[in-house]
Amino acid sequence: MKEIADVIVVGAGLAGLTAAAEVADAGKRAVLLDQEPEQSLGGQAFWSLGGLFLVDSPEQRRMGIKDSRALAMQDWLGSAQFDRDEDRWPRRWAQAYVDFAAGEKRAWLRAMGHRVFPVVGWAERGDGRADGHGNSVPRFHITWGTGPGIVEPFERRCREHAATGRLRFAFRHQVDDLIVEDGAVVGVRGTVLEPSDVERGKASSRRGVGEFELRAQAVIVTSGGIGGNHDLVRRTWPARLGTPPATMVAGVPAHVDGRMLAITQDAGANVINPDRMWHYVEGLRNWDPIWENHGIRILPGPSSLWLDATGKRLPAPYFPGFDTLGTLAHLRRTGHDYSWFVLTQKIIEKEFALSGSEQNPDLTGKDLKLLLSRVRKGAPGPIEAFKQHGEDFVVADDLAGLVRGMNEVGDRPLIVEAELRELIEQRDREIDNAFTKDAQVTAIRGARQYRGDRLIRVAAPHKLLDPKAGPLIAVRLNILTRKTLGGLETDLDGRCLTAAGEPLTGLYAAGEVNGFGGGGMMGYNALEGTFLGGCLFSGRTAGRAAARAV
Repeated sequence: MKEIADVIVVGAGLAGLTAAAEVADAGKRAVLLDQEPEQSLGGQAFWSLGGLFLVDSPEQRRMGIKDSRALAMQDWLGSAQFDRDEDRWPRRWAQAYVDFAAGEKRAWLRAMGHRVFPVVGWAERGDGRADGHGNSVPRFHITWGTGPGIVEPFERRCREHAATGRLRFAFRHQVDDLIVEDGAVVGVRGTVLEPSDVERGKASSRRGVGEFELRAQAVIVTSGGIGGNHDLVRRTWPARLGTPPATMVAGVPAHVDGRMLAITQDAGANVINPDRMWHYVEGLRNWDPIWENHGIRILPGPSSLWLDATGKRLPAPYFPGFDTLGTLAHLRRTGHDYSWFVLTQKIIEKEFALSGSEQNPDLTGKDLKLLLSRVRKGAPGPIEAFKQHGEDFVVADDLAGLVRGMNEVGDRPLIVEAELRELIEQRDREIDNAFTKDAQVTAIRGARQYRGDRLIRVAAPHKLLDPKAGPLIAVRLNILTRKTLGGLETDLDGRCLTAAGEPLTGLYAAGEVNGFGGGGMMGYNALEGTFLGGCLFSGRTAGRAAARAV
């Protein structure tokens, strides 16, 4: 089968929906392909918490946060740590994205009906240096409606264009090759996969029932990263993060397989920074999984005591929610693929949240009554369900029982009760005064100076061995795969570049497949809320540029 279109978009996640909507808005004809069935429209974004990085927003100002483009750029560059020749375009994309986040991003989304939760979260608090990694202020704006809420405006725009015939969806179309003629990309060819009625997120069949060929004046690749392909993650794992884990949980579905990276590279596009990646160290094995080896990330407040698998306390600044990759690198030197949180019921009630739309029914369903339950006594329902059913949780009335449970859940008995008791008692003595030399206790008290943290995010400092705060809880934390920070090198129009630095005519990229912009606009570290926003910004940029060019 052959078909002529103005622009082909490969991948129907958030970046692809955004790009296709922009192409059709410009009056051009678009075809949006995806190897998954229609019920998976929106890709990974659907499963997300819907967090967005915004700078100097009205929500921040109402919470008493003083933010600025200059402070955000300082944080971005301190986190990115650009240090390579090939960081030329990623650096320029970073500057353009921060301008977007501090400028029209909120108004652009709001005009489509998008809204955010009024309390701004403080994600990735950093490594303790003003010029280093991390957010100096809270910037994590949660979409009212979470992942489905961020997908909806772009799906709506695409379906409206489909109703007019300007856009066509082509699900179960697996691209196997880009068509290159006379040095230009002029289309795609691949396999038509058998129909599939699997639930969203479940692995679908790869059995082919036919072939296809589509031609267009431009192709935009928006196929995502590699996080669902653990073998590929291990092959690209950088030495700076230690040895690749033998055991990981999957933070993304199996279709996030990295196929299109190699296919696009074979067509002449340049891939840069493949060793830059973003994986979490607070992963839980989902007791009620959607996809195979399904992992859920804890979004922790700062109070849990973080131990390695042998019971040693992690040093500063490796506190919960502070420095993701710094903590990952530290833990990879311990020789174990897991670590522990030790905490109390009082902490879990206030500080634990779970990433994912399905784990936050109040925010996802825009249910105000259910939302109010977060400020009442008791852990939120999804947290309580993990505590009761999750294989990574240990709950006990005393430390002896907690240690027995930890040693049963761990690979082998590594936790010594007397040593853990001494460690906790040392920490607890630091609670007696309003001042302390314990950096984590200082961080907890500092976090509570922010109204949002004091209200719903950070428990009042207390002794872990205080029976009134109990029971005691230990949580085994697994490494959870998530994002690809490098990828296809693109200029500021989203045009794919060759190894010689020249645009490959007719080929564009957006989203995770090009490191959310330029081939890695986040450098070595993410500031959180930047993945969805990167898909939106790069998808919008590539869609508009391709529409102008055809």
